[in-house]
Amino acid sequence: NKTLTTLNLRYTSIGAEGGRAIGAALATNATLKTLNLIGNDFGVEGGRAIGVALATNSTLRMLDLCGNTIGDEGARAIGEGLAKNAT
Repeated sequence: NKTLTTLNLRYTSIGAEGGRAIGAALATNATLKTLNLIGNDFGVEGGRAIGVALATNSTLRMLDLCGNTIGDEGARAIGEGLAKNAT
């Protein structure tokens, strides 16, 4: 994708598998600026995958993860990813 800048996936029931897929996509995406993932309950696994992606993603500016039960471990992975991000 070379043009999508906003994606709203709130309450789409993507679960852990979807969270991992979003993380994989974010790691290489160079256009997305806004991502809404409210209420998808992707848990710790999804949180970890997104955290890994945030370490290298250079375009995302707004990410809403409310209601995803990522727990302490998922939150820690997201924090670590953000800390590594140079943008």
